[in-house]
Amino acid sequence: MYGQISTVAFVGIEAKPVEVQVRISGGGHVFAVVGLPDKAVAESRERVRNALHAVGLGLPFKHITVNLAPADLPKEGSHFDLPIALAMMVAMGAVSPDAIEGFAAIGELALDASIRAVPGTLPAAIGANALDKGLICPAACGSEAAWADADMTVLAPPHLLSLVNHFKGLQILARPKPNVEIEQGPQPDLADVKGQESAKRVLEVAAAGGHNLLMVGAPGSGKSMLAACLPSILPPLTSEEMLEVSMVHSLAGELLGGRIATQRPFRAPHHSASMAALVGGGSRPRPGEVSLAHLGVLFLDELPEFQPNVLDALRQPLEAGQTVIARANHRIAYPSRIQLIAAMNPCKCGGSAPGLACRRGPRCADDYQARISGPLLDRIDLQIEVPAVTAADLVLPPPSEGSAQVRARVAAARARQGSRFAALGAKGVRTNAECSGRLLEEVAMPDAAGVALLRQASEALQLSARGFHRVLRVARTLADLDGIDAVGRAHVAEALSYRGETLRRARAA
Repeated sequence: MYGQISTVAFVGIEAKPVEVQVRISGGGHVFAVVGLPDKAVAESRERVRNALHAVGLGLPFKHITVNLAPADLPKEGSHFDLPIALAMMVAMGAVSPDAIEGFAAIGELALDASIRAVPGTLPAAIGANALDKGLICPAACGSEAAWADADMTVLAPPHLLSLVNHFKGLQILARPKPNVEIEQGPQPDLADVKGQESAKRVLEVAAAGGHNLLMVGAPGSGKSMLAACLPSILPPLTSEEMLEVSMVHSLAGELLGGRIATQRPFRAPHHSASMAALVGGGSRPRPGEVSLAHLGVLFLDELPEFQPNVLDALRQPLEAGQTVIARANHRIAYPSRIQLIAAMNPCKCGGSAPGLACRRGPRCADDYQARISGPLLDRIDLQIEVPAVTAADLVLPPPSEGSAQVRARVAAARARQGSRFAALGAKGVRTNAECSGRLLEEVAMPDAAGVALLRQASEALQLSARGFHRVLRVARTLADLDGIDAVGRAHVAEALSYRGETLRRARAA
């Protein structure tokens, strides 16, 4: 007696096809699961046994072998319960093999045979659709799976018995409808920020080009509030970007109710976060905060308070746009195209807050800022000082310009970038921050006066090759905000002024 059905195993956000094969043969009563299963998969024996008993099927007193092929691919997670149960029901003759032939299945079984939600339904549905198969998934995940393809067959039963009845024609399971996340409440608006006009300008530049930003200022100067306003001026996700973001969140189990993400992520982990929490990994690798912020914002407040080795682990994601987790038997890559926004005080005790003076003088600031490595700072395009807000600023009326007006300029600048890169055939490049060095020289090289200034500044300020290119990227964004094609001397000068923190530290050293 033999039965089989398709399912998937997750390697990063990619769903690898797996065949669940069940053979029932004569011999002693044995229930073996082979094919590199982890603990959760091995424990599926008891969940499957009790679920089948709940629908009136007892396991035969024979030798039962469950093989998860390919055998050299590690299998992790409880989503193998449902395919194992279905393949076993085929082997026992309870379900026709023709009924499940065109499907892949994922789902965790409860002891009463109800089918519980599992993470990774959206990548699984996309993987099944690539194999030209439908998907059987838990009812709680049906609306998530429906986003994979409008023509794809999706069955989302709440219970194993309802799935069997559907196959036998006793009831019909309707195709679930796609669902979107509920809109969040009102976001912080730039109109709520009083003073800090130069910081607002830099925030607009960061949003327009997708640039990384570091804000240095005294406690209470408004750094966190400015960072919280950034999502309100970013353009909305496109349909393609929604799927990219939702696939990562699906693997992390964060798509509540199967609602696909429609807003750019804004992640703000605490400074006590471990390397696995921030970058990803663990004994069972999972995406970290840097991947959950893909195509959105990762905000690190009190930047020097993070462990230095944790911060240095961000170098590769910031440069390559993906996080690679290497293990002895496999390699996993998660997308991590983020916009890093960081904030910090000048020193441990707050530095230049009004009415306060540092007791330890310059050494306090040097020791505090030395916790951030130079290579990481070199990957941050915009580095500005945020001065303390005075009472004269706070009593002023609200500014006339808010997030809506800034968002319009950001959208126009990003539209110019999208059109430019599309015309050049630069597939996958969305913003100036993602532009490669070769392409950057073609689209962002300034005029003669700008080149002369850039050459002088590079020599005087000892810019690295990475710093040189990042200045060009910011200058290109400034020209896009001005709505012109040529990068001029003024754009280069302004871009150079935004690398002040790194350059001051270099001179002090």
